Amino acid sequence: MIQRTKGRYRYSVILLKQLVKSDFKLRYQNSFLGYLWSLLKPLFLFAIMYVIFVKILSVDFGVRNSGAYLLFGLVVWSFFTELTGGSVGAIVGKGDLLRKLNFPKYVIVLATSCSALINFFLNLIVVAIFVAFTGIDLSWSALLAPLVFFELFVLSLGLGFFLSATYVKLRDIGYIWDVVMQALFYGTPIFFPITLAPLWVQKMLMISPLAQTMQDMRYLLISDKTTTIGTVYGNEWIRIVPVSITIAVAVIAGLYFRKQSRFFAEEI
Repeated sequence: MIQRTKGRYRYSVILLKQLVKSDFKLRYQNSFLGYLWSLLKPLFLFAIMYVIFVKILSVDFGVRNSGAYLLFGLVVWSFFTELTGGSVGAIVGKGDLLRKLNFPKYVIVLATSCSALINFFLNLIVVAIFVAFTGIDLSWSALLAPLVFFELFVLSLGLGFFLSATYVKLRDIGYIWDVVMQALFYGTPIFFPITLAPLWVQKMLMISPLAQTMQDMRYLLISDKTTTIGTVYGNEWIRIVPVSITIAVAVIAGLYFRKQSRFFAEEI
């Protein structure tokens, strides 16, 4: 059984590795700092936001380590934008390969997700150093953080499948997704404490799986003073709603991608 499964996906795994390597190399080709940009981009954004919102506007996140809190939020946001934004043109960008070879099309989107994962873990090293210097003590509950991150990964990957398949037929989806991203950026408590909003707005925003996972990971890794969906609703079971949205997005997007993938080579 195991050998049969290995044999079935062997070609896909080899292709996935090659795509991840080539994508990573091409991204930083002819760049002086190369891979360092994957670390510098969120750090520069963090520095700008930290000065503006923490130092100048004196925004109080309600936690002891505002810097680590803000930096971690930006790293999570960067992962989400890289995976979903990178997936939009992923299939179209591999049009030549699709017309020459017959292989599982989902490998292309998985390669994009692997690149985003690599950058995310590189950025986590920076967060870990920041956390170490600011004296944050991790508790055993931090072990639950990978589970919450898995929910975010499934959501992002599902959206990636949907966006990449839709872009083949409808190129406007790239512009539409840019607008949606702007709305999500301001609708997710990345650079502002969600408690600033009225309670009904907090409840509406926290139903988003993106906001729920970001706040839950901050709670587990940065500060137990973080406002989560459980504290906003006064009921921890409310997490079932964003988790259900995530599962629904992943299943529907996966089925849609599978149906559309048969025609990619002809439609690109």
